[in-house]
Amino acid sequence: MTEQTKNSGTIAKSAASVGIAVMCSRVLGLVREQVFAGLFGAGFTSDAFAVAFRIPNLLRDLFAEGALSAAFVTVFSAYDKQRTQEETWRLAVNVLNFILILLCIITLLLFFFAGEIVTLLAPDFSLIAGKTELTVKLTQIMLPFLVFISLSAVIMGILNTKGRFFVPAMASSFFNLGSLVGGTSLAFILPHYGHPAIVGMAIGTLIGGFLQLSVQLPTLYKTGFRYTPTVRFTDPGLRRVVTLMIPATVGLSATQINLFINTNFAASCAQGSVSWLLYAFRLVQLPIGVFGVALSIAMLPVLAKQAADKDIGAMKDTMVASLTMVFALTIPATAGLIILSQPIIRLIYQHGAFSAADTLATADTLSLYAIGLFAYSANKVLVPAFYALNKTKYPVIASFLAIIINIVIITFTIDIYQHRAIALSTSCTMLINFVFLMVVLYRNLHGYSLAYLGKGCLKIGTATLALIALLLLTRNLFTGWFTGTIAQQAAVLFLVILSAAALYTAILDWLGLTELNILTEKIKSRFKRQ
Repeated sequence: MTEQTKNSGTIAKSAASVGIAVMCSRVLGLVREQVFAGLFGAGFTSDAFAVAFRIPNLLRDLFAEGALSAAFVTVFSAYDKQRTQEETWRLAVNVLNFILILLCIITLLLFFFAGEIVTLLAPDFSLIAGKTELTVKLTQIMLPFLVFISLSAVIMGILNTKGRFFVPAMASSFFNLGSLVGGTSLAFILPHYGHPAIVGMAIGTLIGGFLQLSVQLPTLYKTGFRYTPTVRFTDPGLRRVVTLMIPATVGLSATQINLFINTNFAASCAQGSVSWLLYAFRLVQLPIGVFGVALSIAMLPVLAKQAADKDIGAMKDTMVASLTMVFALTIPATAGLIILSQPIIRLIYQHGAFSAADTLATADTLSLYAIGLFAYSANKVLVPAFYALNKTKYPVIASFLAIIINIVIITFTIDIYQHRAIALSTSCTMLINFVFLMVVLYRNLHGYSLAYLGKGCLKIGTATLALIALLLLTRNLFTGWFTGTIAQQAAVLFLVILSAAALYTAILDWLGLTELNILTEKIKSRFKRQ
């Protein structure tokens, strides 16, 4: 077995575990979105909730799933390999307590300045009576979610480094379950006590965040971790994590600035625009989470250990194998989301308060987001390589470059395309980000096998063309079913997607794409064990 195949197998095994768990989470997330869309549609209430949830989410991306996670795993992996267990666990306790203190302070500050933040984020909400006030109330309720999700990210990093991938990846399913069951129940109960139904969904978000954190604790205990309420700010490991976090946080702040800009522009468009963008992005996050995030989570501990060993050759193999897997999974998903955008949105969301006009607006948005899907997922894989190489300035540069490009594209297209301009700009910035990171990483690794990557992309492109042909043919043949009853819509979508996936996989198998074969074998073995 070659080293590259071995790397592919290691990452594929972990990614299969994470991918299955993330798939469960995303499916539950879609159910939650279905219920939400049915209850609140796309308008006054859903726009207020979307902006309110955006505020803790901006900081979650900054602290939990980005800078903190990558910085902590890099340092913790090195400790786990080179230091004693006592020193390793002391680092984990220090980081957890430091983050807890920091985020409690941030949460309190945001609570008192929620009104100013909402006005800054969505100034046009003030033009509609009560919309700003509702958004502020929802923001204040959901702010503690930031604490739960950030602590959850640190624990996830510990478990991943210790080779435990499935449980932390499944934890987000408990978030969706808690916010769905708790939020929906409270949405029906609270109006009887004089509170808007949407407040129940906000409290449900807190219930979900608490469950996502607590469900990982038994597994953490089994690894040998023991919590103590102490923090040493002078600990070298903690200082190293913070040092790595600073440039990464600056870089990710650029991404959050982009989200801030997008929300500001969306709030100035027709009522419902914020919701259409949110619903569409939630759908495109399904393949991003299952493919991009899963591979990123699986890859980071491998890269961190290879970097600690200064094994650049192995790092190159890991990167090429991971990128090939990402392309093999996301390029056909891009084609599918573009061609089937309307049937997918109609089936999932067009119920209750969500109208046919909302379906058309959301489907157009989904198609534009899907263009950048493969780049968005690939960036999730590329950025950890820079952390492992201690070259964090390059993702920072890429992120700030994205701000400039984003503003330019939206400014020149918003009047014509309205909310669709934001989705188009997001995809364009992701594509430019991807090209920049690929080129810079190639130079920093002193090259990697472009021939191997190109050969894989040629096979993927060939199989994707066959998939597109089948999707277009079936979409035209079964037009009536796609707009029929819910049962007809579900049946035809399931059969069409299953047939296209089977054809795509068969062609890639015939063409001999090693990474996909390894990944499917690992998924099969994981299902058998489960």
